[in-house]
Amino acid sequence: MSTHIQAQYGQIAPIVLFPGDPLRAKYIAENFLENVIQYNEVRNMFGYTGDYHGIKVSVQGSGMGMPSAMIYAEELYRDYDVQTIIRVGSAGGMQEKVKVRDIVLAQGATTDSSALTNIFKGQVSYAALADFETLDYSYHIAQTKLAGRVHVGNVLSSDRFYNEELDKEKLANYGVLAVEMEAAGLYAVAAKYQRRALAICTISDHLLTGEETTANEREQTFTDMMEIALDTALKLD
Repeated sequence: MSTHIQAQYGQIAPIVLFPGDPLRAKYIAENFLENVIQYNEVRNMFGYTGDYHGIKVSVQGSGMGMPSAMIYAEELYRDYDVQTIIRVGSAGGMQEKVKVRDIVLAQGATTDSSALTNIFKGQVSYAALADFETLDYSYHIAQTKLAGRVHVGNVLSSDRFYNEELDKEKLANYGVLAVEMEAAGLYAVAAKYQRRALAICTISDHLLTGEETTANEREQTFTDMMEIALDTALKLD
């Protein structure tokens, strides 16, 4: 066991889907996986392993924000020898071309968090990037499935959900597609262990239009993102 995950070594697959919402983890396990075992319920951060078209896949809730996501990513890579983590999360759109329910693949993750700065003691502004192979597979799967609704580029991993001070308009002018709260931290931990990571996000709300989805929709209806992540796992296996 690790500090926050009660699984025994070998119970977690080499490829892990990583939703922030533990109920989304439960939904994925119950609706997409077969022969499911639940290996974690510590802090109600549910974790499951099952079969998807003949391969073992795990799904582990990460919680909200980089501090929580980095804890779970660290333990998955370090204590369970996980090779790939694919975040399946929600994000707020920051560009007119990025519509609610579109998919954003986070090629890079800008952040206002001090977490990454502290890793390098302020010496550099570290560029947190996705694994290219995982990104490439996901992009082509998503294009086949959702042509015209897939966007690849930079996201903002914000340290605060309610952040009126941040100049989001300027970030959008510099090409940032959407805002979420975990990708930069996940990418940094993956780089530390020289493992793979990718954030796939469904646009759940929009900063420009004010359009938004409900909590239930975010938990259970973002199935395109789930299928893209699972089919990417098949390619990586």
